[in-house]
Amino acid sequence: MPTVRPLFAHSTQRTARYKIQDTRHMLSRIFNPKSIAVIGATPKPGSVGLGLFKNVIKGMKLRKIYAINPFKKKVLGFKCLPLINSVREKVDLAIIAVPAAIVPKVVKECCEKKVGGIIIISSGFAEIGEKGRILQEKIIKMVRRAKIPLIGPNVLGIIRPSINLNASFAPASPRKGGIAFVSQSGALIDSIIDKNLLENYGFSTLISYGNEADLSLCDFLLWLDKDKETKVIAIYLEGIKNGRRFFEIAKRIRKPIIAIKAGRLAIAKKAAMTHTASLAGDYKIFKALFKQTGIIKADTIQDLFDIAKALSWQPKSKNGIGVITNGGGCAVLAADYFNEFGIKLPELISKTLKKLKKSRIMHPACSFRNPLDIVGDALSSRYKVAIEALLEQENIYGLLIVQTLQIMTEVKKNAKIIIEAKRKWPKKPIVCAFLGGKFTQKGVKILEKNKIPNYQDLKQAVLALRYLVL
Repeated sequence: MPTVRPLFAHSTQRTARYKIQDTRHMLSRIFNPKSIAVIGATPKPGSVGLGLFKNVIKGMKLRKIYAINPFKKKVLGFKCLPLINSVREKVDLAIIAVPAAIVPKVVKECCEKKVGGIIIISSGFAEIGEKGRILQEKIIKMVRRAKIPLIGPNVLGIIRPSINLNASFAPASPRKGGIAFVSQSGALIDSIIDKNLLENYGFSTLISYGNEADLSLCDFLLWLDKDKETKVIAIYLEGIKNGRRFFEIAKRIRKPIIAIKAGRLAIAKKAAMTHTASLAGDYKIFKALFKQTGIIKADTIQDLFDIAKALSWQPKSKNGIGVITNGGGCAVLAADYFNEFGIKLPELISKTLKKLKKSRIMHPACSFRNPLDIVGDALSSRYKVAIEALLEQENIYGLLIVQTLQIMTEVKKNAKIIIEAKRKWPKKPIVCAFLGGKFTQKGVKILEKNKIPNYQDLKQAVLALRYLVL
């Protein structure tokens, strides 16, 4: 493969260092607020202002909440104040959900109040054209003069489940976990949250960043890299406003980053421009950028979170994985996928083979190779012998365990054996493919409750393993 030249070779490292340090400090009051003012809170049914306020007050035991609306007396039992300057105490985070034309006036009042940070939920800015762009420029000048960080405009908001912070108008809060999801699309976050309520992985942070008038994706990456809750960063990306800065910062981030890039064709680029006023750019350039910075490129939303789940739950390992399955067809498919993704299948050494045969529990029809087919009538005791024998082999650095459902398959017992093995070999990643539906779910729940990722599709399981292998 030819060497790809750096896309942004001439960078000013001194400037980047200053911005990195300054931004991290400024973001703390947005992501860990002790007080929140919702400007545009309203009791009107079906409104953004009501949905936003309902979410914010769920964390009222941890922080002070203020409703700002000069035309209403109360919202959900909270007294409404006419202006943010009516709040006597400090305000860490001001969330604005009012018509676009009023936003500059409200931002000016927030700057006078010296709030810690601002989120503008409202749309109607640069994404709609010149008129909106002029409004957005007014806002940018004010917040930068006041040195107040701003997320938005045109965003869903932010969510941090671990501290019960839902500063958004999302329909619900997701489970807490180690994945940070940063997205230019707020609506996509809504759908991911809804799906996550049926899944077992969770989120450290969700950030909708919309038009990037002030704070950008780069600023969020820097903050998340230091966040103790975040294990892996997933990104939905339409375009980048400062390619050079993104290139420099992405190389510095120590946590895994997975990204899905939208706007690959001409018609999709136009859609991205009208969505968040973001320049989509040439997809070939983005692929080269991801390669140079070590960002994992996901092709689908499913891939994005399948990979993120594995990286947030399992350790990385050297290249050399064992496969155990109770179905011969799955052994063949797994071998195909391993070859496609460049994952090595070490041969079973004589010591491992002796352990398997000495147990006298292995069926004569077992394959006794890697992938190891332990045959369809395998009970949990056979899985246990196979798992322990392969994990004891030094050049097998992790396992893919496949279970197809037969009438004698002990789904729950198999899951418990895998958890026991994981405790014994914590540095070796284990990924499962319990294939099936209704009857496999009781085993899947046990696995994922103990942070063993399971995939309903064999190729998705191998894809996840690909990024755990160094």
